[in-house]
Amino acid sequence: MNHPMHAALIAGAVLAAAACHAAAQQAPAPAVARIGFVNTERVMREVVPAQQAQRRLKVEIDKRDQEMRALVAQMKRLELALAKNSPALSESERRDKQREFAGLNRDFERKKQEYAEELALRRNEAVGQVLEQANRAIRRVAEQENLDAVFQEAAFASPRIDITEKVIKAVNAGGAPAGK
Repeated sequence: MNHPMHAALIAGAVLAAAACHAAAQQAPAPAVARIGFVNTERVMREVVPAQQAQRRLKVEIDKRDQEMRALVAQMKRLELALAKNSPALSESERRDKQREFAGLNRDFERKKQEYAEELALRRNEAVGQVLEQANRAIRRVAEQENLDAVFQEAAFASPRIDITEKVIKAVNAGGAPAGK
């Protein structure tokens, strides 16, 4: 069965395989993307600017809480005085005390709402500033490490690609990323 046609087909197949092999040898290797991972929650917990912002907010919260507690105490005193002295007060005095109490209560609710809004605004400003610093540090570390992409959320990230510690050090150092 050494038919000349079979021999030609086999020779053609061998030549085609050799050509494909030679082309594969000359083709550049596919590029491998270098990736990194950063745990943003950890960065926000551990960087000095975030801790400083937390302390400043806590001081402000404590101050506001004292103001609110003083207002609540004043309302309680007025309410107790009204309940205790109500039988001895004239109708107009009782109405005046009730109006005063209602005014304090409105004041309290208004201040509570303003306080919550202002606190949320300040918290967002502080977090925004720290996130900006962290994002700049992430970019610098990524450039230093020649990374093509850095992910901030992942179901799993190998410690081998975790750059969180370097980012924390870069933010705490005020900019310069930590060495490799």
